[in-house]
Amino acid sequence: MGVLTRQCPATLHRMVRCTACGEENSERARFCQACGTPLEASSGTRQERRVVSVLFVDLVGFTSKSEQLDPEDVRSFLTVYYERARAEIERFGGRVEKFIGDAVMAVFGAPVAFGDDPERAVRAAMAVRDSIADMDRADPLLELRVRAAVNTGEAIVELSARPDAGVAMVAGDVVNTASRLQSNAPINEVLVGEETYASTRTVIEYRPIEPIAAKGKTDPVRAWVAVAPLVEAGERVFSEVPLVGRDEELANLRSLWDMVSSEHRCSLVTVFGPAGIGKSRLAHELAHRATEMGGLAIRGRSAGYGDAGPYSAFAQHVAQIAGIDGDDPAAALEKLRTKAAALTVADDPNEVANAVAILAGFPVEGGAADREGLYFSARLFVEAVARVQPTMLVFEDIHFADPSLLDLVEFLASRVQDVPLLLVATSRPELLTSRASWGGGLLASSTISLGPLDEDDAVELTGKLFEQRGLDELKDRAASLAGSSDGNPLFIEELTASLAERSTRNASQLPGSIRGIVAARLDALPAPERTVVLDASVVGKVFWRGALERLRPDRDQELAGLLGSLERRDFIRREGSSQIKGDQQFTFKHGLIREVAYLTLPREERRRCHEVTAQYLEEVRLPAGDADATLAYHWREGGDPSNAVRYLLAAAEVAGRGWAKARAASLYTQALELVPETDEELRRTIVKKQAVATVAAFHVRDVERDRRREQAATDG
Repeated sequence: MGVLTRQCPATLHRMVRCTACGEENSERARFCQACGTPLEASSGTRQERRVVSVLFVDLVGFTSKSEQLDPEDVRSFLTVYYERARAEIERFGGRVEKFIGDAVMAVFGAPVAFGDDPERAVRAAMAVRDSIADMDRADPLLELRVRAAVNTGEAIVELSARPDAGVAMVAGDVVNTASRLQSNAPINEVLVGEETYASTRTVIEYRPIEPIAAKGKTDPVRAWVAVAPLVEAGERVFSEVPLVGRDEELANLRSLWDMVSSEHRCSLVTVFGPAGIGKSRLAHELAHRATEMGGLAIRGRSAGYGDAGPYSAFAQHVAQIAGIDGDDPAAALEKLRTKAAALTVADDPNEVANAVAILAGFPVEGGAADREGLYFSARLFVEAVARVQPTMLVFEDIHFADPSLLDLVEFLASRVQDVPLLLVATSRPELLTSRASWGGGLLASSTISLGPLDEDDAVELTGKLFEQRGLDELKDRAASLAGSSDGNPLFIEELTASLAERSTRNASQLPGSIRGIVAARLDALPAPERTVVLDASVVGKVFWRGALERLRPDRDQELAGLLGSLERRDFIRREGSSQIKGDQQFTFKHGLIREVAYLTLPREERRRCHEVTAQYLEEVRLPAGDADATLAYHWREGGDPSNAVRYLLAAAEVAGRGWAKARAASLYTQALELVPETDEELRRTIVKKQAVATVAAFHVRDVERDRRREQAATDG
């Protein structure tokens, strides 16, 4: 939590911003007044490196028009314009950074990431543009036109910043490039940069344009015009590659569907797993099976943003059942009443239809006496649908759902009787933090936990995607890429896509889409646990409790509980033995979590943590082996090249004695890069040892080659 200040005529007020939701709170508050997260006031500022999407919107020609208007009229118009822009931006989860005249700048992905922030930013840009077009149609004399742009990239984020007080929250080239793109955007169009396009190309339709010669940029900037969304907000486009590695889970779901259909029972199954693991794809495959068997499969999703009501997913089910598609409210209600009558849901179909309409958010005269009556009507409606044919209602992404929808799903699961109805919910594990009792106490409730693909399945999926994208020449890299994906199917897709576009993008960098998804998972952690993950990321894939205590001595008493919480959340694992006697050793469950956490830390904080870690490891004395190389790494990143050189030379000697000559040569090269040009004697010594190790490495390879030839001749 960052401490903020607000200057007033009488006194100076201190405000504490919640890093979980961004709400400002009084310094006396101990918990966030918006989300309930414990507040931790801190002195100074807190910065992080994040991948953000920056949105710029500017009115075209308004400056010249405002010269002819009274200042009060200008202010009146701009107030409405700002309110509309802010409403659309915040509706999609963004934050307004600043208003400058008739220009608006907003940020998505900070202070909290959602995992799909580039998509949110593009949708918000199009929504702002459309909102301004509505204003223009209402008063054509205004002649309102806009230019908008979205750019995605890494920025340094000041988490305690107050944009309304003139303190910028984000800084970096991503902001400058977004501004340049906006200046070059076609009128009434939304222009996006390369990383934004790469992250959203499957959900937004784009039209390429000629690269832009932007002011201050060495090379032309590639850009695309956003045409229209390809899918509804929150939806994903599935790969055409067949489902891989989920045979057992799919068989279990199919068996459950067959049981529900044959025995005319209602059952709830929840598929848990992190983002990108394949929950929606699994539900999609099951829905296909249900349809093939003569059933009805309907999907609804909780998007977490946009025009979502409390029962959004159920409202989508109702609309599909009643055939409502873009109808005005009166027509939609009439269709629902007609469907309820056709299904003979009750003695008074209109009464049931009106109650269901209230849940679905349709305007209905009057209200409901209590929630139980509304839910009972929903039960009658769903039972009537399932009585016609076996029905599957899919509730996707219920971790985003309003608690009222969760109550409704559990109500249906416990009360629907004597009809074939399968309720399928998909969720990230975070749901169990806010709703630990989910599905508890229900007689027919089960869960499926989706884990990472195993190595063989991950390699198989990678190979299929290489083939689909015409990357057959890279098939020998399938195992390496699959290993770096942590077995996450979406990550494998994004990594292969990044390779396919390697001619224009740095394929060695982690794609922004993956970094955003992992960052969202980190941001879902309580602040103390998240800080532990960030600190541990500096220590390494393997880390020790003692190192974490040294990094932040003030949390010593609560560290055991924080580590236990992270293990329960499947971030880390405590190992049975430790390289450091008397210390607890842990390892990250997923390498990408460690990588993204490390990338989040600003340089100075990384340097401090590396230095402290090096000091700690020197004191505890790691066992022989990689100890010298590990210490060299931490001293180098901690800003102490002389200590780094000392340990690199020691590590090279150890490698050389073990005849790992190529490794020794590499270590000597690293040491040489850190030795000042002025230290000629040490440089000469290292160059000689490097040359000897390099020659020996070639000799070792020659010997191994000759040995293989002799073995082949003997076998022949």
